[in-house]
Amino acid sequence: MATTAPTPAPFADSESRPARSDSRGDVETRTREIAAEVWQRLQHRSPSVLERRWWEEHLLEWAMTDESVKVQMFRFVDALPMLKTHEQIISHLGEYHDEVASHLPAATKLVRNVTEASGLLARAVAYSARRHVTGMARRFIAGRDAGEVAEAVARLREQGLAFSLDRLGEAVLSDVEADAYQQHYLDLLEGLAPVVEDWAGDAVLDRMAHDHSPRLNISIKLSALTARFRAIAPDATAEDVLGRLRPILRRAREVDAHVHFDMEHYAFKTLTLDLVERVLMEDEFRDWPHTGVVLQAYLRDSEADFERLLTLVERRGTPIWVRLVKGAYWDYETVVAQLRSWPVPVFQRKPESDLQFERLTQRLMEASDRLRPAIASHNLRSLSHAVAAAEHAEVPPGDWELQTLYGMGEDLARVFRDRGHRVRVYTPFGELVPGMAYLVRRLLENTSNDSFLRHRYDPATDLEDLLMPPAAALEAAPPQASPPAHTAPPPFINEPLLDWAEADNRERMTEALESVAGDLGGEYPLVIDGKAVDGRSTLISHNPSKKSQVVGKAAAASPEQAREAVESAARAFETWGRRTADERAEYLEVVAAELTARRYELASWIVYEAGKDWGEADGDVAEAIDFCRFYAREARRMDGVDAVHLAGEENETDFRPRGVAVVIAPWNFPLAILTGMTAAALATGNTVVMKPAEQTPVIAAKLFDVFRDAGLPNGVVNYLPGIGEDIGPVLVSHP
Repeated sequence: MATTAPTPAPFADSESRPARSDSRGDVETRTREIAAEVWQRLQHRSPSVLERRWWEEHLLEWAMTDESVKVQMFRFVDALPMLKTHEQIISHLGEYHDEVASHLPAATKLVRNVTEASGLLARAVAYSARRHVTGMARRFIAGRDAGEVAEAVARLREQGLAFSLDRLGEAVLSDVEADAYQQHYLDLLEGLAPVVEDWAGDAVLDRMAHDHSPRLNISIKLSALTARFRAIAPDATAEDVLGRLRPILRRAREVDAHVHFDMEHYAFKTLTLDLVERVLMEDEFRDWPHTGVVLQAYLRDSEADFERLLTLVERRGTPIWVRLVKGAYWDYETVVAQLRSWPVPVFQRKPESDLQFERLTQRLMEASDRLRPAIASHNLRSLSHAVAAAEHAEVPPGDWELQTLYGMGEDLARVFRDRGHRVRVYTPFGELVPGMAYLVRRLLENTSNDSFLRHRYDPATDLEDLLMPPAAALEAAPPQASPPAHTAPPPFINEPLLDWAEADNRERMTEALESVAGDLGGEYPLVIDGKAVDGRSTLISHNPSKKSQVVGKAAAASPEQAREAVESAARAFETWGRRTADERAEYLEVVAAELTARRYELASWIVYEAGKDWGEADGDVAEAIDFCRFYAREARRMDGVDAVHLAGEENETDFRPRGVAVVIAPWNFPLAILTGMTAAALATGNTVVMKPAEQTPVIAAKLFDVFRDAGLPNGVVNYLPGIGEDIGPVLVSHP
């Protein structure tokens, strides 16, 4: 069923569009009217106690009332697909639920107790557990193969609902898996296109104001088209992804299917948008209107993403669809950002996300001739607001749609369909094992305290509470807790790693690599007592990733020079050891600041001499910074005298430096370990002979430059590269 896309007409000037009221009250009043009407219709659609859906929803509600039971149940559900025997199932049931045994009802405790045996009842329980979880999965996952998927989408069509198919199991670890993901979609397009072509027409589902809406609609995660989806390597990623994506887009256009690009977690967002922009600006696809992308309202920068998409369609001259969602990775984004000491990219209070969602809904409606709105939610207020905003902006009915998830909010979807709106159901399909993470996410959403789907069956629910405008809800919400006041020093915070999804970091690293490339091949003498000294021989350092490239030539110390370095450090110890802990800590803080300032340069040297990739090299520098700051902090904490006085005796403990420390570091963390061992010695008042690994003497020379630039007195740190067999015995056996 091939079609030829019409040549896109120039977008209408905003000044030529009908004048509209700017009154927010109009939209708010209409939102409440629509919501009240839908709420009334929903009450007539509630399942009866004789229907399976009633039991599913109420049993789920009971199971999730207790948070501890909920967590253990989800752990069991997540593990179940990998359990092959009934003994394994019984064992896991017991292990997961022992922790919450006191919370379980009597009948469940009885079953749990009898499952400890391996008899007939145990087999029955295991069979029942697998059957119920599999049945739960079928509620949210449309099927495993093309035949089951065809039946599922045909049922949706009979109910007057459109669909978008998404294949589960998108986490790929090899090119073979990426090829398989691509082939699944090619097969899907080939198999379903003739099926949907035979369907009877539906004016609501198939028509737009000046175009048609394809019956076949698929959603794709770009990260599944390569085993190496990495923001740190955008060009290599693009080559892999677009090489597999173009055949899918080509075939989709030939069979008249819509392709929607899904959005994943925040680290993938910018690269995903880059790839979408690149492929949609290509001549082959530039005039094709049946594509779309996702916008996540819970992201603080989603309005900037909206502007970027608007600019894209202005340049392209052809509209795209935008599926507006609130976002599905809130916990993940929050935890990862806090772990890495990065700014948290998502709003921390739900009303903030709701407010942004409504703001973006209105902006999409106002720009609907360029960005076709697909408003995805199960929240009654959010959906009703979308309808009100579309009416206010006078968007033609076929030029926007509502979207829901398969197995969730079916009654809500049908009520809006009965009102004449196109409702599309996001429909995952695939095997149970890769689908289990999706299933758990849906169960979490269904049982969330903030979920409209959960509140719908609560007799105590107040409609006014559900319809509270986000701005009012935000005002009524308790303020975010301020961090506690600290009388002690604040907790130590690691130096954040660089976020390679940020273009500025990639550009600065590229510039640093180019700059360092011009300095390769330099010569590095020994430094003893602050003086440059020639070695007995030379260590030639090669780039392990490019053996012909000389990184640098370092002097190799003789045994006698090793003894001289120790004597130099011993002389410097006489004064350095008497410095206060605070003075020594200040030196290390200066070193940390210098490492921070030279971060990209030092990471580049690590790339060249140690063969690490950008991320690992940056981690090496960040850890070196951490060591300097941490040991400075600890030196201050340990300074002074601890007194413990007992009857008849007085006890005092203090810490004193020992003398000369010899630091012999390995090559695998050429900056971090060398810095950490040296900084620990310096912080505690000791002086250092710094002997780097033979493979990485240049990185050590750069570190010595940092110590020298920080103003350390001569001899406090001595730079002594050399052959381990020559100088190692002298150093480690020195008294």
